[in-house]
Amino acid sequence: MSTHRSRYRRIATILEHHGLGLGLGLLGLEKWIPFNKGVLGHARRDEPYTSPEHLRLALEELGPTFIKLGQLLSTRNDLLPAAYLAELVKLQDAAPPEAWEPMKAVIREELGADPEQLFAQFDPQPLAAASIGQAYAATLHDGTQVVVKVRRPGAVAQIHEDLEILQNLAERADKRWDAARQYNLPGIVEEFSRTLRAELDYLQEGRNAERFAADFADSPDVAVPQVFWETTTSRVLTLERMHGIRVDDLPALDAAGIDRNQLARRGADLILTMVFENRFFHADPHPGNLFIQTDGSIALIDFGMVGQLDEEVTEQLSDVLLAFTRGDSNALATALLALSITKNTSDRGELGRSLDVFVSRYLGRPLSDINLSHLLGELLALLRHHHLQLPQQTALLFKVLMMGEALAARLDPEFEMLQALTPFSERIVQRQFSLPALAKRWAQASADAGALLLELPGTLKQLRRVLENGGLEVHLRAAELEPLVGRAERIGNRLIAGMITAALINGIGELVSGNTRWRSREGVMIGAGASVVTALGGYLLWTTRRRR
Repeated sequence: MSTHRSRYRRIATILEHHGLGLGLGLLGLEKWIPFNKGVLGHARRDEPYTSPEHLRLALEELGPTFIKLGQLLSTRNDLLPAAYLAELVKLQDAAPPEAWEPMKAVIREELGADPEQLFAQFDPQPLAAASIGQAYAATLHDGTQVVVKVRRPGAVAQIHEDLEILQNLAERADKRWDAARQYNLPGIVEEFSRTLRAELDYLQEGRNAERFAADFADSPDVAVPQVFWETTTSRVLTLERMHGIRVDDLPALDAAGIDRNQLARRGADLILTMVFENRFFHADPHPGNLFIQTDGSIALIDFGMVGQLDEEVTEQLSDVLLAFTRGDSNALATALLALSITKNTSDRGELGRSLDVFVSRYLGRPLSDINLSHLLGELLALLRHHHLQLPQQTALLFKVLMMGEALAARLDPEFEMLQALTPFSERIVQRQFSLPALAKRWAQASADAGALLLELPGTLKQLRRVLENGGLEVHLRAAELEPLVGRAERIGNRLIAGMITAALINGIGELVSGNTRWRSREGVMIGAGASVVTALGGYLLWTTRRRR
């Protein structure tokens, strides 16, 4: 901690000022609180600040890294209650403008010349100033209008220091605080660090923009700015300037004759296509990043924060969707547990009962009666209650869907996001049961079954050694059987997993209770193993016939 002494002291002081001192001991920061605590950094008012407000104010005072962390947490309905989410959404990544000369020096260092030489025109007054960088309007020598983003001097060093501190604090909390362990704070900070470091690299943002441009190259409804690589580095990014009406400026849209009902549908289709077809999506589609051009196309800007869904998560999401549409709360519980990072729900039965109530509220209702944001919000609150944490990309996905619905509803109050989602969900299910997908699942099932059979002899030998070394006292822990049962569950039938467990426990029970010689005990173990093999063989035969 000594290498970052002043920063630790600053963090401890601000947290204590905002009434968040309870966590200082858990984070190991109590020794850094100075005797002279200084002056509060936020305005006083007659009405006391709420705890969520204090958290937001503290993050704002702590600067860019913590503001970005708060913005990320505002997407995590699975981690924080609604009151905190509503407050963290207010965090704005804005900062006082940096003086022109230091920013000009960055351009010179990165591009080898002054901006007056590189561009036909360059306005030194920034269009926008954020904590990491500033954006300037410029014109290329061929007359193309561009936006030049320049990273602030020293921004990287400060963010790297803060990320190191955050990782240390998360690991300390994980060791000292039982509640923190339920949410894998070190993992959250690690994911956040990767996201923020990628956002620092303007080369990556340029590559993101080009991928979106390729994904929508054949769509006249979507416009993505061109990247000018000749004047782009990791610290300077030059993009085509996009003009248009902000998507939430309803009077301007109406004055321009834009059909808002049609725009709502096209906007929703854009978001759903990014998520479910391309599996690469803009993770911050707020109104300031969407402009409607004169031809009615939707222009996207700001590609620093993106989301990406891999094949495994996509399959898990389709399992969740399929279980929900069937109204199968038991299958839904299994799918959510598979999707979650943390599996340590205190009571699987309680989770199932909660999902029974959740599913019953929506089963049989027409789509026009269901608000997607309310549905997802309720589901995420349920996950939070049972300490199930989603992968960051999935949490971002849910947040994007909720933002998309809110924006579409503002354009057209009668818009139904679930109605727009229906064709996409149907295609997901069709892909899930296509011949290539089934062949892949069958191959995985065969591999899992083979691995399970190969593990059985070793497992039985371990049981024999336990009995020989410890007499008739057997300690059976679920965690030791979990890999065996887990493979059986992945084969696709939880009943088989139950039969495997029952067979093993039955064999052990006979060993413990019997007064026979070892030869007969070995026979019982062989019988238990045979029961498992028989169960697996029957399952494989059943799946083979089913898929013919």
